Amino acid sequence: MSDAFAAAIRAAYELKPGEPAIVLGSAMHEGELVNEPRVQIPLAMLNRHGLIAGATGTGKTKTLQVMAGQLSQLGVPVFVADIKGDVTGMAAPGDASNPKIQERCASMAFDFQVRAHPVEFLSLSGARGAQVRASVHSFGPVLLGKVLDLNPTQTSILALIFKYCDDNDLALLNLDDLITTLKFLSSDEGKPILADYGGMSAASVGVLLRSIVVLQQAGADIFFGEPEFDVRDLLRTTPDGLGIVSLLELSDVMTQPRLFSTFMLWMLAQLYELLPEVGDLPKPKLCFFFDEAHLLFHDASDALMEQIERTARLIRSKGVGVYFVTQAPTDVPASVLSQLGNRVQHALRAFTPDDADALRKTARTFPMTDFYDVERTITSLGTGEALVTALSPKGVPTALAATRLIPPDSLMAAIDDATFRTIVGGSLLATKYGKTIDPVSAHEIITSRLAAARQAAEAAAASAATAAGVPAPTATGGGLMTPAQQRRAIEQQAREIARAQKEAERQRKAEARAKAAAERQRLRTIETGVRTAGRVVTSRAGQNLIRGIFGTLFGGGK
Repeated sequence: MSDAFAAAIRAAYELKPGEPAIVLGSAMHEGELVNEPRVQIPLAMLNRHGLIAGATGTGKTKTLQVMAGQLSQLGVPVFVADIKGDVTGMAAPGDASNPKIQERCASMAFDFQVRAHPVEFLSLSGARGAQVRASVHSFGPVLLGKVLDLNPTQTSILALIFKYCDDNDLALLNLDDLITTLKFLSSDEGKPILADYGGMSAASVGVLLRSIVVLQQAGADIFFGEPEFDVRDLLRTTPDGLGIVSLLELSDVMTQPRLFSTFMLWMLAQLYELLPEVGDLPKPKLCFFFDEAHLLFHDASDALMEQIERTARLIRSKGVGVYFVTQAPTDVPASVLSQLGNRVQHALRAFTPDDADALRKTARTFPMTDFYDVERTITSLGTGEALVTALSPKGVPTALAATRLIPPDSLMAAIDDATFRTIVGGSLLATKYGKTIDPVSAHEIITSRLAAARQAAEAAAASAATAAGVPAPTATGGGLMTPAQQRRAIEQQAREIARAQKEAERQRKAEARAKAAAERQRLRTIETGVRTAGRVVTSRAGQNLIRGIFGTLFGGGK
């Protein structure tokens, strides 16, 4: 090993006596280790965010476990998204008798001590810890649009719904509230109201409703509601000053990555809104580890990307450090990657042209170094080894160091079910968030208003029907109609009555004309008979005939 390399490591990673730091391991160069000073990150720099990257099986999760365990020991609360369930081992001490661990620690002259860490298990479904819920309103239209996979136009309609509910004090707590509000605003009663907000097409309403129904059918409606999770519960410490590690167990909802990745972003957004500005602190208030981070950025809309970038840029001043864990730095957009000052890059494999391209891009994101061929080194790293660069106490990126990482002090496997159930059973948060509550919200308010409107419409319909001379709507008819439907039914009845009256009038006039024609015919027949009789009387034969008739009648004759 060259003296220049040792001097570079000493200048980059040696700290003042007593200055707290997270120890990662020992620098490697040409097959030799530099065990003093250790490659480490000053505790005060951990709110500058970071990236843990590498191919599958290279040790990313164990690096996360190393960092989270030391943070807890230094009194910093930690949040970890546990995708596969193997981080639960933080609740149990590690195995000091493991030969591989002993060999690694001996090569690094590292004093390995095992310990368990205070752990709180959280769950989106409630099956694997204290249930984490969020109200639809606090999620907001942008994040909810990400969950529903909406395009920008559909997301803007969702924002319109939220605006209407804000203006009218309608609480959007769960998906039923959203569905009821959406149906109401797209109905005949709601369209006039919605016109003031710009309106929406029936096709877009159909897309929104179908997307929400699909989400409900997938079981995601249990994630929305009350009581809403208070993100300040992530900032807790034990009575003896240890930071509590909050593990969000996601193994039971792995099939819905869009939902759980957005839920974690919701947590960050809530922290940003709630926490005050604190500037630079001696240690972070919270470190947030975002596993499988590529799921967050996949197909993200411009509005969502803007929110992610703003959160990553500004939440540092709230005392929160965010660490993205993913396979390659190229999974993270450049605008976010530029905010990540602490980097731990495990091995990458270049089996395909795309892999090779990603490898070249990754190598160019690290500081220049005279000691490594970065691209070659990344492909030659073994399990539990990584290229590391961090921020010094002055905020300057440290020299790049290929590092053999120390093993986690906690169990490097999932804990057994009995231990898991015991920890969850004694959780205060499981009690606090265990029972679902359903307060009066948009669904109940709109439903009750529509019911009252129907009753008023029924009364008005009965009066209108009476005035129109038709039967009043019945409970099986009008009682099931909306007010608008009742109005239309009454108008239809009135039109039918008018048509019947016109038809009756036409029939009456036709009968009158027929009667008049018959009377005229009778009169003509009488008149014809009279004229015929007159002619007979005036003729001579007629006169003789008349005399004969009168003579016979009165007994006269010659």
